[in-house]
Amino acid sequence: MISVSHVSKTYGSGDSAVAALSDVSLEVAEGEVFGVIGQSGAGKSTLVRLINLLERPDSGTVTVDGQELTTLTSGELRSARRNIGMVFQHFNLLSGRTVLANVELGLEITGVPAVERRRRSLEILDLVGLAAKAASYPAELSGGQKQRVGIARALAGNPRVLLSDEATSALDPETTRSILELIKQLNRELNLTVLLITHEMDVVKSICDSAAMLEGGRVIEQGKIVSLISTPGSRLARDLFPLGQIPPHDGDTIIDITFSGGSADRPVISQLARTYGLDISILGAAIETIGGNQAGRTRLQLPGSAQTNAAAIEDLRSQGLLVEVSGGAA
Repeated sequence: MISVSHVSKTYGSGDSAVAALSDVSLEVAEGEVFGVIGQSGAGKSTLVRLINLLERPDSGTVTVDGQELTTLTSGELRSARRNIGMVFQHFNLLSGRTVLANVELGLEITGVPAVERRRRSLEILDLVGLAAKAASYPAELSGGQKQRVGIARALAGNPRVLLSDEATSALDPETTRSILELIKQLNRELNLTVLLITHEMDVVKSICDSAAMLEGGRVIEQGKIVSLISTPGSRLARDLFPLGQIPPHDGDTIIDITFSGGSADRPVISQLARTYGLDISILGAAIETIGGNQAGRTRLQLPGSAQTNAAAIEDLRSQGLLVEVSGGAA
């Protein structure tokens, strides 16, 4: 549904030039929720502005729903953008217009007749749970309600793609959860393809099917969350399930075990202790429900070197678990 191929964008020139994006490629499948995560300055907001061509890339192509946007004329691009909804961090509502009038705005601009745009806007407000607030003004709404209006406005034109630029970062945790649940509901009910720009790993954990990590304007990792969890050395997996610093271990073996799917329910640690007669210390654990399945990481300390514990480590790997040896001389 969204294909970004070898896109680069630089601001300024000469010694003052700043490379916001460098040779970025990513693929978002139809109907999935795709998260782009990175810290401030990673290039996330530049990327989302290139996807709907609010800014043009210096090189590379952007294709949305089969249309290569970078080749379209101005008129063709305006038409293509109707298929792309956009939700902003700070709502961008017009204070002098009611909730209903704010949602109608895009339809009004594109010339949709008054009766039709009112019908469509009320329908969408009902879908986001704000039908009762149609006659209210933005100043009368909470932050979460304002963001729901922003989402309704983005969906009024019945787009197939929704872009969200840090849409939850200005909200409290409880409101953030409700907005993320709404986005996931809309994704399912409308078969909406969603691309989320965020710096919050909890957002990725909550609703994303796939993700890409941006750092210094480059994609350093991307893929399905369930696949990344089981990928050795995955930065995203490590950040999804943080275990902290490895403590001093005095020659003992420290291992990180990654669980996913059905393996999260098995009594792996107790079986390991019984089978090999090990006094195992649990140094940390992080478990979440991702995509309807439990997944996580556990850090264990095994007495003795990695060579001494080679059979136990191989046993864990034979069960389909990802085991990374973090300490202990081989």
